[in-house]
Amino acid sequence: MENTIVLILLSICTFGILTAIFFTLNANKNIREIAKTLTYQYNLMVKIQNVLKNKFSVNETTDKAEIIYQDLLQDLIPIMATMNVMPRNTSEHPLWRALGGIMDEYAKNPYILEKLRRAIKLDPNIAHNVSHYLNRANMFLQHMASTDTDGILATTFTDGLLGQSLTFFAQAQTLANSDK
Repeated sequence: MENTIVLILLSICTFGILTAIFFTLNANKNIREIAKTLTYQYNLMVKIQNVLKNKFSVNETTDKAEIIYQDLLQDLIPIMATMNVMPRNTSEHPLWRALGGIMDEYAKNPYILEKLRRAIKLDPNIAHNVSHYLNRANMFLQHMASTDTDGILATTFTDGLLGQSLTFFAQAQTLANSDK
């Protein structure tokens, strides 16, 4: 009888130990799965944070660019009135419509350069607007070149209407200043 009780107790202990080992292995497997899931979630949260930072910086850059666009446009309005040039009739931003109108008119009538040269020479307000436009546009292009990692956006601005208008206005300013 004693052997039977010892055998039953030994069986119960063995069963308990095997059950504990089974639950421990199962818990260990679950903990590994939880660790993988948490690592995945952490990496996903880091990616989301980076995307949100990038969107925030893009929105901030867009807001700053809009302020610069409006500042440049304020300089262009009196210059366009003096040269008697109308903006393009498109759905673009008003700055690009104004620059497009100036560059289109220059392509049709190179005398516009002479007209702007005279305006710069004779009207100090126009001279100030041209000078301010050149400074702000150059600062904007330098900022774009320093923040644009791949250079595509900066090149687009430099080769586009902004770069062409800088050349046009710098030419007119140089001609006006050389006549003094």
